[in-house]
Amino acid sequence: MSCLYIDNFIEECLEEVIKIRREIHSNPELGMEEHGTSKLIENKLKELNLEVCTGVGNTGVVGLLRGEEEGKTMLLRADMDALPLEELTDLPFKSKNKGIMHACGHDAHVAILLGAAKVLSKMKKEIKGNIKFAFQPAEECNPEGGANFMIRDGVLENPKVDAAAALHVWDLPLGKVGIKPGVMMAQSDRIYIKIKGKSSHGSAPHQGVDAIVAAAHVITALQTIVSRNIDPLNSAVVSIGLINGGYRENVIADEVNMKGTVRTFDSETVSIMPEKIETIVNGICKGLNCEYEYKYVKGYPYMYNEEKLTDCAVEGLKNFFGEDVVILDRPATGAEDFAFFSKKVPSALMWIGCKSEKNKDCCVLHNPKFLLDERAIAKGIKAMCAVALNFLNN
Repeated sequence: MSCLYIDNFIEECLEEVIKIRREIHSNPELGMEEHGTSKLIENKLKELNLEVCTGVGNTGVVGLLRGEEEGKTMLLRADMDALPLEELTDLPFKSKNKGIMHACGHDAHVAILLGAAKVLSKMKKEIKGNIKFAFQPAEECNPEGGANFMIRDGVLENPKVDAAAALHVWDLPLGKVGIKPGVMMAQSDRIYIKIKGKSSHGSAPHQGVDAIVAAAHVITALQTIVSRNIDPLNSAVVSIGLINGGYRENVIADEVNMKGTVRTFDSETVSIMPEKIETIVNGICKGLNCEYEYKYVKGYPYMYNEEKLTDCAVEGLKNFFGEDVVILDRPATGAEDFAFFSKKVPSALMWIGCKSEKNKDCCVLHNPKFLLDERAIAKGIKAMCAVALNFLNN
């Protein structure tokens, strides 16, 4: 079927899809609490006469489209949870739920996948194989993430999934589709460090053991892991994002708590990080007569776009988008729990540009003023269709 026919199908359903996006945006729900969103999705999928399964991974919903011919099965995934942020936009459909906002575009992801389900349902006779439309909870719930829960509940079985694809709205120019083979996004781990010293009066520091001084040395020394332990041609990030300790200006602190994030892009770096960090913490605490507690929590793995599937996706995307397909030259340091799918089946994640003159200053994800240009929704539907059709029919 030609791109023109698909464009016509998208045009026919676009008004409804945008309405769905706005309804979800107005009624955001946090991870594992997406009950209203799940019900809306369930109803829309049933209207398309798809096989629908609810409660997958808690609040997840799956719709199955069986083509006219036997063939492979592709899973298309959209995440549907919001963030604990107070929305600061002036949208007429802004969040009605205090302290919760769709600041990462998951409302658009749901709408896009519902739109793709509607378009592809019209093309059932031309589809060889099956398409699973997986609406996933709790993408924002690192370190576990809703992808794992759906996988455990069998989303990759019955029928067995051969490949998976997903998209994310991104601050690329409107109309552009970004993708790259190999590592697409970082692994995101967490560190928790408690340094324990001995309190004393601030005028007599020699009578205590200053946990703040030790913490300061730890924070500084942690940066040498990247600069002196990681291959310069590789990359990593170690950042302490929270530090808490002390009582008042004239008291030596006996305890400091720190929390941080570690971002890595290859298995070798992933493997050395926990020990390297603790070696530094241990050495500094010994030298300064402190004790410590240390916890390293592995989160989402790095997102890996399987090369053959990515080539197939690029071929399909170029048939639909031409020169607007951008082959990215480096991964993002953000994380994405779609990576758990990529550990199980060949997977490909792509970015859909949603930045334009309308929102050029408000297109940063996880921002209470986040806005996306809704024209990106039609592009997203087309991209999902392009990838699925090219994989199944070739």
